[in-house]
Amino acid sequence: MALELYRIDDRLIHGQVVVGWGQPLDLRFIVLVDEEVAASDWEQELYRMGVPPEMDVYFESVESAAVRLAAYQRDARPGLLLTGDIDTMTRLVEATGAIPAVNLGGIHHKSGRVQRLRYVFLAPAEEAALRALSARGVVVTAQDVPAARPLPLDEVLSGEGNR
Repeated sequence: MALELYRIDDRLIHGQVVVGWGQPLDLRFIVLVDEEVAASDWEQELYRMGVPPEMDVYFESVESAAVRLAAYQRDARPGLLLTGDIDTMTRLVEATGAIPAVNLGGIHHKSGRVQRLRYVFLAPAEEAALRALSARGVVVTAQDVPAARPLPLDEVLSGEGNR
């Protein structure tokens, strides 16, 4: 499988994704699944500027990503699929049933969310969505950088990951 990582990070493409994950995984492409970015040439250009020239970036809606997911998975180059929120990843999992694991990378504070890790804040509905993904057989872990230990969902939700 060429997609090495399926990540949720509300900052989308930024240094930690491009350098922190990109170099150790030798990423050659990123699939950014976001409805607004997929519809905005201007935003796409901004995100393209954040990646090195040897790394391709593909901008997809959930619908177009679902159609193309198998092709991305067959791509011989290592890649990363990135969404900015749990809902988008959930919709993609529901549309394809073909995502084996999800990495929680950066879900930051906003109203209604409770801190679970220093880089993961979740609202009750988001916690329920993550439990539902897990119940479908998707392995859900949190890991901010490749050198960190992946924390299982139960540890994230219980707060054990903060110890």
